Amino acid sequence: MTERPHRSTARTDPRVEAETAPVRPALRVVHESEGIDLAAAEAAAGQFLNALGISTASESLRGTPGRMARAYAELFSPRPFDLTTFPNDEGYDELVLARRIPVRTVCEHHLLPIVGTAHVGYLPGARILGLSKLARVVEHFACRPQVQERLTKQVADWLQAHLEPKGVGVVIEAEHACMTLRGVQATGSSTMTSTLLGLLRSDARTRSEFLGLTGATS
Repeated sequence: MTERPHRSTARTDPRVEAETAPVRPALRVVHESEGIDLAAAEAAAGQFLNALGISTASESLRGTPGRMARAYAELFSPRPFDLTTFPNDEGYDELVLARRIPVRTVCEHHLLPIVGTAHVGYLPGARILGLSKLARVVEHFACRPQVQERLTKQVADWLQAHLEPKGVGVVIEAEHACMTLRGVQATGSSTMTSTLLGLLRSDARTRSEFLGLTGATS
């Protein structure tokens, strides 16, 4: 993952600039990978299917290896974004919570889907965050082979480090196809994980408020 300052090229009136505080550059967040070779992935997908006794010779399956390759490339390619923050001029000190953020990732043990929702909240410090960026951070860490426990902690730790809030809370509830479609075949089961940092961990009232709003205590 590459994080670098991103400065706007827009020009403003020098008189206005003199009257305002310097603009804090947004952090450009880009996921670095070793590159995607779609042709090689398509060839490997075809070999994989053939090894499982699935012929790709028919018209309906001929394009399947390519579709598989493109689908996984999309799942493993988070979109870059700017971590836009703003001064907390009003001194807002209550919980900010984005609920039911869609989560889609794949289990790193079976490469089967994990689908669910994330609830991400924080107690503002000196700066507040553009709300859509909470969903962007979830997507950023979800677009790779994952385990839910790690994903939950990565989102919380990253926000704590880059936003410097008074506390962060992340709750993820998801269904794992590796549990529901194979093995134990526990249809309808879901897994819930949480990470609480700062005051959301140490202050009982704040922790209870966060968990109650996410439904984790119901």
